Formats: sequence, C-alpha cells, structure tokens
Amino acid sequence: MAMDLTIEQLAAATGMTVRNIRAHQARGLLPPPEVRLRVGYYGPEHVAQLKLIRDLQADGFNLAGIKRLLDDTPATGERLARFREALAAARATEPSQELTLAELGLRFRVAAADAPRVLARAERLGVLVPVGDDRYEVPSPSLLAVAERVVEHGIAIEDALGVFEQIEDHCDAVSSAFVTLFMTEVWEPFARAGMPEERWSEISAAIASLRPLAADALEAIFDQRMGAQIESAFGELTRRLAPPATED
Repeated sequence: MAMDLTIEQLAAATGMTVRNIRAHQARGLLPPPEVRLRVGYYGPEHVAQLKLIRDLQADGFNLAGIKRLLDDTPATGERLARFREALAAARATEPSQELTLAELGLRFRVAAADAPRVLARAERLGVLVPVGDDRYEVPSPSLLAVAERVVEHGIAIEDALGVFEQIEDHCDAVSSAFVTLFMTEVWEPFARAGMPEERWSEISAAIASLRPLAADALEAIFDQRMGAQIESAFGELTRRLAPPATED
C-alpha cells in the first residue's frame, strides 16, 4: 500500500473516526501525511500506528502513556506491535468449525427442552458462538471434541460444561500469575533501565517463551494432582467395598 489513502479512507481502514485521527495527529501520536496538491495522503505506517494506539488503549493505556511509550524510541511501538502479532498468531493455530443446531443435538444428546439452557451456557463459555439461522461457530473444535468424548462416557453435557467453567476460572488465575510474574520480574526492570537496545532480543525471547513455559508447568502439576485425586478417590471406594472386619 503506497501513500494513497485520504483521511476518510484511513478512518475506514482502521475503524476510527476522522475526528479521532486528527486528534491523534494534534497530540503527536501520528506522523503527518504526505501532502500533494493540498490533500494529505496516508500509508501503511499510519494504518499500523493507529491500530497500535487502539490496541494499547484496549490494554488500559491512556493517550499520555501511549505518547511516552512511542516517544521513548521510534522502534518501541513497532516492536510491541510485532510482539502482539506473534502472540495472536500463536493463539490462532486451530481453525474454527461451523455446526448446525441439529448436528449439535445429535452429537451431544441434548433433549429439545434442555437445548436453550445448554446453548446459553455454552455461549457464555465461548464454546459456541451463534452466527444465525440455527448455526454456531466452534472457535475450538478440539475442546468440543473433548466434551463429546465426555458425553460418550455417560456424563451429561451440562455437567461437563460446569467442569469447563471451573477449569476456565482456574486457568485465568494461572495465566494471570504467569503474566504478573513476567511483568514484575522481566518487563518492569527492563523499562526502569530505559529499555536498552541490546536487551530487546532477550525480552522478545522471554515473551515468546511465556506461553509454552506456563503450559508445561500447568501440565506437570496437573498430572501430579490428578494422580493424587484418582488415588484418593479409588482408595475411598476400595474401603467402602471391602467386607467388614470380623472379630475372631
């Protein structure tokens, strides 16, 4: 894309209003356009900058903080945008699927009377996303496949969704703990040091490893705790089934 977008076209490409774009320019958050015959034209760097500003605002940064961040070094904002894109790409490795209401009913053995309640719960969890005409997008087919296997073992889908809700809550806590650890121990010392150029590769590697390290730790600890829970449950079952002791 060359420098060929008018401000109205730039607004359409970024989902921002012309007024917001002019305000960002006035605050020094956006480079000036290329002026030809008294008309300003914008290019890919303007699109990328506006999207970065929007994402940083969504993350809780105010405009003054965003300006300090972008003014710190010309490459800082660009690096953060690349980090965000890399992390987003890592999340989007599984293609979504689309199913009809009838297909869902067959796969999960849901009675017609129970369907509205089960669907509402699945939507709250993000397991299903309605797309209209009794069709649903499945963002994570692998998660839905797990639910289907659970149902095959005789467990009601609504009960399985209840367990998924608990897992989601616990995973939120684990994810928050790891992100907080990274921010406290890695990012904040780096920021206090002035974000030195020679350490950006180290920070990039730390960000890239955050997700797999957290996943490995979670899996290892889960395996230990699941084994302990199974042993405890079956130990109790064995004690209940054992014949009562007889007196000699």
